[in-house]
Amino acid sequence: MKDNSSLNERIARHVRELRAAKGISLDALSTQCGVSRSMLSLIERAETSPTAVVLDKLAAGLGVPLASLFDAPPDAVEPVARRADQAIWQDPHSGYQRRNVTPSGVDTPTRIVEVVFPPQARVTYEAGARSPQVLQQIWMLEGQMDVTYGARMYRLGAGDCLAIPLDQPNSFHNPGDLAARYAVVLTTIGS
Repeated sequence: MKDNSSLNERIARHVRELRAAKGISLDALSTQCGVSRSMLSLIERAETSPTAVVLDKLAAGLGVPLASLFDAPPDAVEPVARRADQAIWQDPHSGYQRRNVTPSGVDTPTRIVEVVFPPQARVTYEAGARSPQVLQQIWMLEGQMDVTYGARMYRLGAGDCLAIPLDQPNSFHNPGDLAARYAVVLTTIGS
């Protein structure tokens, strides 16, 4: 796995650039996304490895897909993403790993992420509706996952695919004793 410090630098740069482009202060972003000003400041200085939940809130508040926070600098954009160069990030809370498969920085409404989710791990994303709207498809490759979308829970096994909009809180839980592996395809609609 690659060192998270370089990914934290990427995240910091993207957050600073997006906030500047939108002309909003740290206080305004904090209110908008529900993340404390002090945490946002640490993230913008790459002095912390934020959890998946914090990054999801931040991406929703900035109006961008979570996967875009891991993009390489624009001068490094290539139309192919070699596996060895794909950004891998590990959530410090749950231990799940996400690999951005889509070539970094390519202007596309669709992003592909590969996730390896540890046994018995759980992550809950509290963010609701997003602007622009995002459709998430979860394609199970190995293992099983319980995905809760609003009040409904779906148990997914290898080969299953669940398509849900990111318009309400959702959670992921691996009830098994083995790691689960799945692909997430995110499509931004009307951006």
